[in-house]
Amino acid sequence: MAIIENTSREFKFTEKDFNALRKISNKHTGIIVGDDKYDMYYSRLVKRIRHLGLKSFAEYVKYLNNNYDSEFTPFIDSITTNLTSFFREIHHFEKLKNEIVPELVTRIGSNGSLKVWSAGCSTGEEPYTIAITLLEALAGNHQIKPSIFASDIDTTVLATASAGIYDISRIESLPMSMKKKWFLKGKGKMAGRVRVSPALRNIISFNQVNLMEQWPQVRTKFHIIFCRNVVIYFDRPTKQTLLNRYADQLEDNGYLILGHSESLQGLSDRFETIGKTIYRKIK
Repeated sequence: MAIIENTSREFKFTEKDFNALRKISNKHTGIIVGDDKYDMYYSRLVKRIRHLGLKSFAEYVKYLNNNYDSEFTPFIDSITTNLTSFFREIHHFEKLKNEIVPELVTRIGSNGSLKVWSAGCSTGEEPYTIAITLLEALAGNHQIKPSIFASDIDTTVLATASAGIYDISRIESLPMSMKKKWFLKGKGKMAGRVRVSPALRNIISFNQVNLMEQWPQVRTKFHIIFCRNVVIYFDRPTKQTLLNRYADQLEDNGYLILGHSESLQGLSDRFETIGKTIYRKIK
């Protein structure tokens, strides 16, 4: 379909601006953005433009390119909210299912526990996605027991996460087989909403944790820590301290998974890269 530019809007938004923004999105997330998302891009990003005090989308494209480290995450969050909440950055979960879990099963042996921490879990989509991935990867293996420790500093989002109830649009992009297996469709007053299945909720514990303070709630070492799009908000010394604490909290050869715009380069020598923003503890 042809893109029809609306010249009466508050901020000028041209086809050139749209193409530049969706190219950036595709490069870093793999999301294919069709022409029909032109209006959505405007409505989602206009808040960022107002917040930053810019005058046009052309200025925003320039700002995004010049302030990549600080603005990329707000940019991606703005355009993907409610679209890719579950299985966001899907390459992480493909690697988890196809390579990491099989390796850990061999290492853990029989009657063991596979322990994961979802740090900065927000409203719960990430830990539930991890749970789906673990249970599907372990299908038929009843000796390994998966457990997920999900944390956030915000008690409001933790309440949402713990309830496990979402608008049905949040799972729109998932395969039908996955929807039927892992989500319960609401009826009556719950129409238009879904609840995650008890099988997922039963292997997750939700806890309030401030990453900048002590972690009395954390009483075990983990095989995997997810901390995506959190580290980016800290200054360099804080990042180094947090990454060192994560290394201490991981089992030998444990895995640390960061967000799409995050890197350990120059911050820690305790990990090796094994995939796109996927690291393994080496010391």
